[in-house]
Amino acid sequence: MKHSLLFAILAVAFGTGSSIKENNRSFVIDYSNDRFLKDGEPFRYISGSIHYFRTLPSEWRDRLRKLRMAGFNAVETYVEWSSHEPEPGEYDFSGILNLVKFVEIAQEEDLLVIMRPGPFIDAERDMGGFPYWLLRKNKNMRLRTSDPTYLKEVDHWFSDILLPLLKPLLYENGGPIIMVQVENEYGGYPACDHNYTEHLRDVFRQALGDSILLFTTDGNRVSDLTCGKIPGVYATVDFGAGGSPADRFAPMREIEPHGPLVNSEYYPSWLDYWGTPHNTGEVTEIAQSLDDQLAFNASVNMYVFHGGTSFGFGSGSDFDTSFHSCPTSYDYDAPLSEAGDPTEKYWALRNITEKYLPLPEGDVPPPSPKFTYGKVSMEIVTNVFQMKLHLDHVNSTWPLTFEELFVSNGLVIYQTVIPFRIDDPSPLIIDEIHDRGYVFVDNRYSGVVSREREMYTLPLQGLQGETLSIIVESQGRICYGPRTNDFKGITTNVTLSGFELQDWTMVPLPLTNISLLSSILSQMEKLHHHKNTPQPELRGTPQGGMSFYTGTFNVPESLDHPQDTFLRLDGWGKGIAWVNDFCLGRYWPEVGPQVKLYMPRGVLKTGPNKLLLFEQELAPCQIPDTCFITLEDKPLVDGPTPLRNYTLEENFAHH
Repeated sequence: MKHSLLFAILAVAFGTGSSIKENNRSFVIDYSNDRFLKDGEPFRYISGSIHYFRTLPSEWRDRLRKLRMAGFNAVETYVEWSSHEPEPGEYDFSGILNLVKFVEIAQEEDLLVIMRPGPFIDAERDMGGFPYWLLRKNKNMRLRTSDPTYLKEVDHWFSDILLPLLKPLLYENGGPIIMVQVENEYGGYPACDHNYTEHLRDVFRQALGDSILLFTTDGNRVSDLTCGKIPGVYATVDFGAGGSPADRFAPMREIEPHGPLVNSEYYPSWLDYWGTPHNTGEVTEIAQSLDDQLAFNASVNMYVFHGGTSFGFGSGSDFDTSFHSCPTSYDYDAPLSEAGDPTEKYWALRNITEKYLPLPEGDVPPPSPKFTYGKVSMEIVTNVFQMKLHLDHVNSTWPLTFEELFVSNGLVIYQTVIPFRIDDPSPLIIDEIHDRGYVFVDNRYSGVVSREREMYTLPLQGLQGETLSIIVESQGRICYGPRTNDFKGITTNVTLSGFELQDWTMVPLPLTNISLLSSILSQMEKLHHHKNTPQPELRGTPQGGMSFYTGTFNVPESLDHPQDTFLRLDGWGKGIAWVNDFCLGRYWPEVGPQVKLYMPRGVLKTGPNKLLLFEQELAPCQIPDTCFITLEDKPLVDGPTPLRNYTLEENFAHH
């Protein structure tokens, strides 16, 4: 969105807000009676998290209505800075990022809104929602602190762009936003910089006014609350099922002796990682714990009520004792499935909420119709080694990170020439590869190095003068903790036979720029089909890896409208999928637990639809009639995962 258009929207919004403010709408804390007051009347909320950027706009009303029909009276959402400002000074509030429209629909569906604008949000998103370019502006930037280089960017984003957009939507101005969070789970961040959090508070107050109820969210430990608490900002906690409410809320009461009890993140399950089993939450336990909290007169926000999908390259990664990347699905075993369907958990929770708040009249909207479009034949287009000849490159003595190359996500080809005779084989060492590197010598596949598996050394065979290529994939920046300044690519020097390799050429693949990618693929298709042009080998590897594939499927005119479906990739390895130039996200069915990608109806059209895959490892295309995918009417987010960390006895028992 251009600045002029943004300011025009703000001018209209401010005009609307000022006229409504005379109604004296208010949302405040009654400390004397440990409760909220809405327009002077006692109030408590039962809220659910739905992230607008994880659900297509065509489905927003459906998901919000299902939330309301479950007896919930509020919706909570994060604001993701990185999506709205993908590059400095470039703003996008359109389509799936139309935050104002999402809030307006919530209000139309009789829902209040709890806004969590960050700037850090976690949410299992790339870099916790921070824009990657912060790391380019200052590679030593201390995120979430009083570092002036960081505050300069945060202040501009909040004061000049986001908060003026939110102000007309505040409850006192006629909108539905009753509360705004300052930062997010800051008590779990080791910096514990109170000057920073108090500065943010002042920025929020200056932009939104003194009446808006500001709050913080932290784990229910006194240590977290001590660091996360901001003077003049109400401190709340988060926790999952189990334990008595008195015990779980006790740390909050130490920090906030008076005021309403609030669980700002009540978990119906937990997040997933590639290669580990899908997490689920037991229905009866989740429902009973919600009942216990509501009986204790707490306000509760369920995180998440509907998880949705981390489309594109939005999914992040985690680091506790090691690196784990997150799948595309954010199903979370939530009350509404990834496709927005009510689950058994939905109905169980609805039975609880109606004990405390009246259910709206009417029926719960049904699950969206699903369709099996069937088998889709795929055809190879080209490989990355041919594509790189049509792309810009950067030369440097030493490898540059994605951030230095102006690459937000995806893959980069790093190339150098083997400058001397080496042993056969010789150790290639890439310490701290971020995150997965495919190694080739003169386009011959040599193996993989992996941050996830902590495999940084590879025995390499090659000759002096041959080209060493390392194709590096970002699997998502770390979303939580002290490692969110997670640079991608080759982040340290590469050694071969103990010598540091120099003189690198780097070629970013345009995977996040679909218009450029489609243009290049179209040019290459025409080139390959030209009768007078010698036909090159299209596969990047003998197994069909490092290659692009396309296919077309038809949405029948007999359907009233396109219907949801799920992309199944049996025999395919690891890669990225697009439909009609919309990036569905990453796939990796071999390690699971997510086996299929959700394909929402909103990205489909009646008639022919184009599917594009970038396959990194292997494709089932060696034999005629085996190069296909299928589109099915059922999801699969809880598929098999690799057997890891087992004992010898367990292995025998398994067999």
